[in-house]
Amino acid sequence: MAVFGIFGTETADVAASVYYGLYALQHRGQASCGIVVGDDGVFHTYKDSGIVNEVFTPSVMKGLGLGQMAVGNVRYGTSATKERINAEPIVVNHSKGRLAISIDGKLVNAAQLKEKMEMEGSIFHTGNDAEIISAVIIKERIQSSSIEEAVYRAVEKLEGSFAMVVMSPQKMIAVRDPHGMKPLCYGRRGDGEYVISSESCALTSVGAQYVRDVKKGEVVVFTKEGVRTLDGHCEKCPERLCVFEYLYTARPDSSIAGCSVHLARKRAGAYLAKAYPTDADVVIGAPDSGIDAAIGYAEESGIPYGLGLIKNKYIGRTFIDPGQNVREDKVKIKLNPVVETVKGKRVILVDDSIVRGTTCARVVKLLKEAGAKEVHVRSSAPAFLNPCYYGTDISSRKALIACNHTPEEMAQIFGADSVAFLPLEDVFKLGEGGSCKGYCAACFDGNYPTAEPVAIPNKYDQKISEK
Repeated sequence: MAVFGIFGTETADVAASVYYGLYALQHRGQASCGIVVGDDGVFHTYKDSGIVNEVFTPSVMKGLGLGQMAVGNVRYGTSATKERINAEPIVVNHSKGRLAISIDGKLVNAAQLKEKMEMEGSIFHTGNDAEIISAVIIKERIQSSSIEEAVYRAVEKLEGSFAMVVMSPQKMIAVRDPHGMKPLCYGRRGDGEYVISSESCALTSVGAQYVRDVKKGEVVVFTKEGVRTLDGHCEKCPERLCVFEYLYTARPDSSIAGCSVHLARKRAGAYLAKAYPTDADVVIGAPDSGIDAAIGYAEESGIPYGLGLIKNKYIGRTFIDPGQNVREDKVKIKLNPVVETVKGKRVILVDDSIVRGTTCARVVKLLKEAGAKEVHVRSSAPAFLNPCYYGTDISSRKALIACNHTPEEMAQIFGADSVAFLPLEDVFKLGEGGSCKGYCAACFDGNYPTAEPVAIPNKYDQKISEK
């Protein structure tokens, strides 16, 4: 999931800027997308299932009109929450006005909050955490003097991961959870125009200059008078940035917490080469996220890097597709081997991660059919051993191949000559040189930042799937 927002003082085609920002963030979600334009307090909204260039046709963009600010979202959903009704941003009218909200992340106390508010008379229409967060904010707004105060007070009641943008008729607010699990930054374009984005790469796509990351727990308020912050939550919790951002989620041309994603992935490849030296003729990467790590592996090992796989650019990311059948169908047409690179060679295949094993088994088969003598699979992430409850679609240990099989057994299943994973201790070194002081690697080590995340999300997901 990803959020994007633009705040200005002059009426302009802000929808077009959000369109290009979301396009740059498409890798973070392909299930649905949406844009809300604010024009002197009037909100114009469009959202639907699908990717950005399919949903936002020229006629749709024209219908959004001009405005001074806008907020957008791209989202990937689980099999239970991929319907159009769950698309974001969420727009809500309330007694003190209206707001639009877009989030990246997932609450672990969503079911508790929802049940409590339903008992108080609230009605919910989606399986979306953004709707629950908006209800909490509105409840606080009734007792607050401003929308930013309401958002600040709402953060105290939310548990889990969230980077979000809230748009009111006159203000735009950017917020990160007190652990800082999801990335969020903002930049400046022109005179007094601010851009908020999940990743820095989207700032560049709209001609904005990066200013800084939003700090963990920080509430940043953008108004016609300028920018101010509410930082009372910043020291509330230890920092726990999702390390999977460096390994897979983010685009390599982004910088997160002051560290280049591209360089972090090259480090992962270098650490792999040190941990598992292997005699081979060529190193190749699984497109796209595995390429940077493969380059790092090749540089550290001295084994030549080669272009071994070609990705069909019209196929989305299989990891974030809801449903195993969809993933398997896409893998079949997603990749093709470069025969000249791998035929008769001992190949080291570097992939960004091995989660369910769907892609890996297919790729090894393709390489062997193309004439590879040996295929040694190397994951630039540690073994996935635990579910993620903070926004990544890993809901059960049953789906994790490393929970049920040793690397040797996985090699047999994949038809590979060997399988190895990045050592756990090395994953915490990927952001070296950056500002992050701690990472969430719960999917690898089981060290969850929040209390009792297991029972709550499972109960919530069950409620959604039954609707």
